[in-house]
Amino acid sequence: MAQAADTERTDRSEESERRARAHEVRRQVAVATRMLVDAGILGYSGHLSARAPGDERLYIQPVDDSRASLRPERVLLVSFDGEVVEGKGKPPSELPIHAELYRARPDVGAVAHFHHDPTTMFTMVEHGAIVPVKNHASRWADGVPVHPDASHIATAEQGRALAATLGGAAAALLRGHGEVVVAEDVLTLFADVVHFVENADALAHAMQLGRVVPLGREECDRFLATFRRDRHARKLWNHHASVALGSGSILPEWLDAEAAPADGGAPARSLRGSR
Repeated sequence: MAQAADTERTDRSEESERRARAHEVRRQVAVATRMLVDAGILGYSGHLSARAPGDERLYIQPVDDSRASLRPERVLLVSFDGEVVEGKGKPPSELPIHAELYRARPDVGAVAHFHHDPTTMFTMVEHGAIVPVKNHASRWADGVPVHPDASHIATAEQGRALAATLGGAAAALLRGHGEVVVAEDVLTLFADVVHFVENADALAHAMQLGRVVPLGREECDRFLATFRRDRHARKLWNHHASVALGSGSILPEWLDAEAAPADGGAPARSLRGSR
């Protein structure tokens, strides 16, 4: 009897933990999506996802929900094959981008696909490779591959081809289409997407001034040796979350209770569970 009761308590505890984690991830996906809209990176299309623990499943928004008004409770839990496990609606048609990258890269915990024209334009010119010119772009010092398929990545076969192009890299361009960025989790993914776009923008402007002198491998390694990636991702997240809260893009209940704004100001604040 006692053993059965202990087993039941353990099961309840594990289920409670699972639900709390699911709520946290859904909230992070929704908040990151809204903040990328505010940053001018996500538009009417594109999507973020997060790998769900355990089986081959992921969290992603419904295809018809606006990125600008996505709510945590609307984020779907779907299988890699596109079956909706939790939530209402259908996943985006380009779900194979996310599913096949997760299948190919066990190290990846979050994926972003977006269509940022100033970054995509590097696929439209000869010798238009994205190289690191800002220190945070040291993450892409080994190069950013370009996937040759300009069509929608709507089948598993196309998703596998994209995964092959990405290889072990942390980002890839899709010719005439957009970008994919991969990272460990939603917070680091958000930071990477922001810095990926910032670097492309700085590179485009530098090319107008003269011959670009990108950061070399030694310079990138020196930066990465002292770079505290997790801490920086939280700092960037907190800044954008604070701005989004002040503008009304994010609801206060999506943030920590202890991080409520002080009178007369809107200090940086963390989402629950992001510390």
